[in-house]
Amino acid sequence: MCGIIGYVGGRPCQELIVQGLERLEYRGYDSAGFALVGDPAEGFSVVRAVGNLSKLRAASDDLGVASAATTGLGHTRWATHGRVTEANAHPHLSADGRVAVVMNGIIENYAELRHQLQDSGVVFMSETDTEVLPHLIAQAYQGDLVEAVRAIVPKIAGHYAFVVSHLDEPGRLVGTRYECPLVVGIGEGEAFLSSAIPAFLHQTRDIVNLEDGDIAVLDTGGVTVLGATGGPVSRVTERVDWDEDAAEKAGYDTFMLKEIHEQPSALWDTIGDRLRPDGSVYIDELGLDVRALSRIERVHIVACGTSYHAGLIGRYLMEDWARIPVSVEVASEYRYRTCLAGPGDLVIGITQSGETADTLAAMRVARERGAHVVALTNIMGSQATRDADGAIYTRAGLEIGVAATKTHTAQVMALALLALKIGRLKGALNPSGAAELAEDLREIPDLIEGYLTSSAAHNVAQVVQRYRDREFFLFLGRHVGVPVCFEGALKLKEISYIPTEAYPAGEMKHGPIALLEEGSPVVVVAPDGHVFDKIVSNIQEVRARGARVIAVATEGNREIEQHADDVLWTPKTTPLLSALTTVIPLQLFAYEMATARGLNVDQPRNLAKTVTVE
Repeated sequence: MCGIIGYVGGRPCQELIVQGLERLEYRGYDSAGFALVGDPAEGFSVVRAVGNLSKLRAASDDLGVASAATTGLGHTRWATHGRVTEANAHPHLSADGRVAVVMNGIIENYAELRHQLQDSGVVFMSETDTEVLPHLIAQAYQGDLVEAVRAIVPKIAGHYAFVVSHLDEPGRLVGTRYECPLVVGIGEGEAFLSSAIPAFLHQTRDIVNLEDGDIAVLDTGGVTVLGATGGPVSRVTERVDWDEDAAEKAGYDTFMLKEIHEQPSALWDTIGDRLRPDGSVYIDELGLDVRALSRIERVHIVACGTSYHAGLIGRYLMEDWARIPVSVEVASEYRYRTCLAGPGDLVIGITQSGETADTLAAMRVARERGAHVVALTNIMGSQATRDADGAIYTRAGLEIGVAATKTHTAQVMALALLALKIGRLKGALNPSGAAELAEDLREIPDLIEGYLTSSAAHNVAQVVQRYRDREFFLFLGRHVGVPVCFEGALKLKEISYIPTEAYPAGEMKHGPIALLEEGSPVVVVAPDGHVFDKIVSNIQEVRARGARVIAVATEGNREIEQHADDVLWTPKTTPLLSALTTVIPLQLFAYEMATARGLNVDQPRNLAKTVTVE
């Protein structure tokens, strides 16, 4: 979690740093701060504030001559170690004030290091794990900041990316990473270091992705990347072709609403040139040839949160289309269980950022057991793609809203493509069946686009007004509707802070029905399909207890109107692919509910976009 930005160049950098932090605020917004390197004799000019970036701007209005500094580093924090206080905000300084550090990640052995430093006389000013770094670097420093960083890295355990400045080397920044993202932006006579490209996308599009153990040295002479052993290493400079508007709201009130409406294009791009009309699928990055893929015996999916729900949907697709057993595991639990994956198995780690710590760890466990591991991610060059044997890239574009929307549906589409590919290779699908499914998949983006501009989508806000004051929602579904319920309930929790429960409808009588009372709202995912009659029976059971039913149903189904108090209509598609259409009104339902309650949907409390800590 958290966001890092650093700058070295010829321009006054205070505003560059603050603007970079504003573009990283989705990564963490408990507190923020920056340090400018002006006159070394005057020390660092440090500003820190609790809250969002407007608080930091207000605190930095009157820096005087320090604002002309041309080297600086900044940070936006999502708390892991230590409370949300100004003292715990980054940057952190060494005891002598000569070293400043910002960090993303966790130092797992910080308690041991802290005790050692305290025994040597160091007084700590914060509760954070990060503060051990400036003290260690100050002790190791003998006139060369790079060597000081290299000396302390073997002492620290964990996953991290950090950037450091020393007053004795005022025109230089040094950064390194291990299992956390850090990227260099190269401009004309200037350079940036950040945890994510959007921080400097408005200034340069030329980037260098750092590898684990790399040490990036930014100074007025340019950028040098050193390997773990000390010598220079060659890293490719890439040109980012993102439209800068992708980091803005493009006329929408929020990033989340913009990204909901970007789902048709995200799905089209994910399909791209991979899917042929005859049902043939080409995914070049899988790392498995046709023969090896056809021999896959089992599939294991590991993921967290919304990505886990995409994996659950993927299980239905693969088991139905490819006739192959699939297990879906919460990555944070999978990594600590006995791993039964092995040669002949395919393990798919789903992580929109490619940096989710628990998913990375689960993938590594499976790979050690000999399984072929594939990363399903939205970010090329992310840690997941480096740890895996192959990759499936969603092409959803930059997603800034903390609550995932377009990356979720793009993940489901990518899993559908893989299921179709395996199904054809294993002979579970005949040519005509594969061609029919390909046509169904290619219809989905247009169906969603039509829905988002329809009266049905606008009607969601009207339905929300009837339930905006309710303090609990139960979500029920059957078959592929179950993971859709999980995702809809999660969205409502994430951005409106309303307690929810989501269950397979058949499990309702095994406990959840006790939660119902007169007027309790129950959201039921009830598209057309072979379990529709079963879900109608469940609706009758909850209505008998006085509950009010909000049904998510297929447009044109008049029967559901007899059983529901309100209906959120969705486009008609095949039952399995309804997971892609029925989730859209639930995204809008959560969005409209949070908006009606006056909440910040892009920055829900206690959450951040990328979970890079366990």
